[in-house]
Amino acid sequence: MIFYDCSTAPSPRRARMFIAEKGVDVEVQQVDLRNDAHRKPEFLAINPHGTVPVLVTDEGAPLTENIAIAGYLEAMCPEPPLMGVTPDEKGKVLMWNAICEFHAGMAIAEALRNSTPALKGRALPGAVDYAQIPALAERGILRLGRFFDTLEVRLKESAFLAGGDFTMADITGFVFCDFARIVKQGIPEENAASQAWFERVKARPSAGL
Repeated sequence: MIFYDCSTAPSPRRARMFIAEKGVDVEVQQVDLRNDAHRKPEFLAINPHGTVPVLVTDEGAPLTENIAIAGYLEAMCPEPPLMGVTPDEKGKVLMWNAICEFHAGMAIAEALRNSTPALKGRALPGAVDYAQIPALAERGILRLGRFFDTLEVRLKESAFLAGGDFTMADITGFVFCDFARIVKQGIPEENAASQAWFERVKARPSAGL
């Protein structure tokens, strides 16, 4: 397998943590987003959308979304389970993963990509150019605040997002909470349950990769 990564971006970090938790050996190729390597013909031949992460399977299939990469690796290497075991657990993992993607990941992307001068004309990731919309940056910050409230309510009642065990949902939530610093946001200091959860995940070896 070949994993196309970018060490500074949040989306490939999610896949990188999942791969590490599974203990799977992959060949790693770094894609330099800052120098537009993701928009070069050789990379677009692998992923026409021009985004990372990408995992090329042993069968040669390029998987270009985190959920696809996670699903493939979970099926190939079921232990340790990171996407739930029972139907109820599986549903909760997917639900909280989606909540983190939509309410945190997208909110940060709105705030960052619609306000950063260096990303002018690059309001969405990938190979297609889109104009910035400043109002979306403001909305992104508001959405992120609501997400931190949601996170705290959940983690007051549960050790991890989907239940008692660490899962893919925690990887997604952790990565986006950490990356929120790029828009000068973060888990509020008074959110004790969320802070404790963040430190538990941060202590895992995969979080340092």
